[in-house]
Amino acid sequence: MKKLDRYILSKYFTTFFFCLLLLTAIVVVVDMSEKTEDFVRSKLSAYKIFTDYYLAFIPHIDAMLFPLFVFISVIFFTSKMAGRSEVIAILSSGVSLKRFLLPYAVGGTMLALLLWFGYQYLVPVANGKWADFEKTYINIFVDPNSSNSSYKQHLYFRLDSNSYASINGYDTISKSGTNLSVSRIEKNKLTYNLRANRFTWDTAIKKWTLYNVMERKVNTIDESVVYAQQVSKVFSFSPSDLRKDNYLKDQMTSSELKDFIKKEKMRGSEMLSTLQVELYNRDAIPFSVLILTIIGAILACRKDRGGSGIHLALGVVISVLYILLSRLTVVFATKGNFSPWLAAWLPNLIFGWLAVYLYKRAPK
Repeated sequence: MKKLDRYILSKYFTTFFFCLLLLTAIVVVVDMSEKTEDFVRSKLSAYKIFTDYYLAFIPHIDAMLFPLFVFISVIFFTSKMAGRSEVIAILSSGVSLKRFLLPYAVGGTMLALLLWFGYQYLVPVANGKWADFEKTYINIFVDPNSSNSSYKQHLYFRLDSNSYASINGYDTISKSGTNLSVSRIEKNKLTYNLRANRFTWDTAIKKWTLYNVMERKVNTIDESVVYAQQVSKVFSFSPSDLRKDNYLKDQMTSSELKDFIKKEKMRGSEMLSTLQVELYNRDAIPFSVLILTIIGAILACRKDRGGSGIHLALGVVISVLYILLSRLTVVFATKGNFSPWLAAWLPNLIFGWLAVYLYKRAPK
């Protein structure tokens, strides 16, 4: 590693982490001002709020804005270098533009790997703590019909190729519900039906405990009906499978999300596209860090009369376009028939082409 590489990488990381720390502090202050009444109403200590809420909220918001932080940081320090004619001196000394961009690519790759690791393991765990705090102390007056409510109503899903289940009501916090029905249909005929007035999850034995149970088995020539006050059963669904809310996909590690997608695909779930987009985004968003790094470096390495202000303004416009395109593709995938993989990777494909175009047009 030469002095030029060390110089650019030190500028890159110093500017990025300073920008990350500054903007994170601003976001936390704004969030704190909005939730002051909720924190007072919760009667929790400042230490409890910081450890249970903000230590989980900060990774959530940082991961969301990570590519934007990288892009602005690259444009800012590269524009300063160009304004002091450092870039002109570097290129005039015989260093090619490709060689000049090498430390940017190395730094972008390192930050992309950091974000990728966070999305795979760290951020889902933080999202779980943050979402639990929100539902317990912040969103305590959520509409029961809202997807983020802890009480779910009228759940219908498939257990396997022949079995189906329906639940009238289920509380995700107490892990208990009412009016469970499980039916098995073979060759268009009902062969098994189970009904329970109430059911709960037993965390000790990892089974469902059913109360006031009626179990009916239908054969070709007769049928049997058994009644019981309490029965323990094992089904192919667990409490995590019944948490149909907007926070669910964000709280799973990638391996857990892949297993959950397999179950939802078998059940024919309506939220399958949303889960697949989330899974593909965990690879696509970190890769965008490298693309935005290269774009930012190429745009800001030219010395303009407007100085860094022009570069930052152009960077903000490109960032807005990238975020807008990302949101549009997600909507097309979740609400329409657009491919989830293409929805996650299309912004990278378009802006990757933009990076190649800017590189070819850049003065060498």
